Formats: sequence, C-alpha cells, structure tokens
Amino acid sequence: MDNIVPGMMARSQAGHDKGSLYFIVRTEGEYVYLTDGVRRTLAKPKKKKYRHIQIIKQVPEDWNPDRISDDNVKRMLKEYEKKSANLNLIKVEEKDV
Repeated sequence: MDNIVPGMMARSQAGHDKGSLYFIVRTEGEYVYLTDGVRRTLAKPKKKKYRHIQIIKQVPEDWNPDRISDDNVKRMLKEYEKKSANLNLIKVEEKDV
C-alpha cells in the first residue's frame, strides 16, 4: 500500500473485471479508485481494495493530473498494452532461438 500514487497503473486481480488495466485516480484508506476512460470514467471511477489489484509502478511520461481526460486515459492504457505486448513477443522469440 505504500508509495502508490495517482497516475500509476493497476491490473485487476479479482472480480468480474479480472485482468483489466486501469489508472489509479486516487487512494483512500484501503481502497483505490480506478479509471479506464471507457466503462469507468473519471466522473465515476471504480472503487477496489488494494489486495484485489496488481500495481504497475510506472507512471507514463506524459501524465499530468491537471490535464487528464478520459481520452488521455484510453490512449495511455492502449500505448502501455501495445508496448507490453511487444515486449512479450520479443521474449517468446528469444526463447525459440
């Protein structure tokens, strides 16, 4: 629970949204508030307990809490997913060699 700041990403580990990628909007006690810019917008973030998420301790370079919008959230999550998919592809190719 320490050192979790808004702008970090998190992946859901439990519930009907298991595996979904979110941005942390704010923290409150043992809960975090998450947004994906589509189903869970900044106006209505998802409330989830810390133990039900996996924190990705990485804040995007262009993260600016004053200029954040649902469109920015969607774009940054999509870029992260694309980047992590490329890294996984490279790892698989290295194993085959």
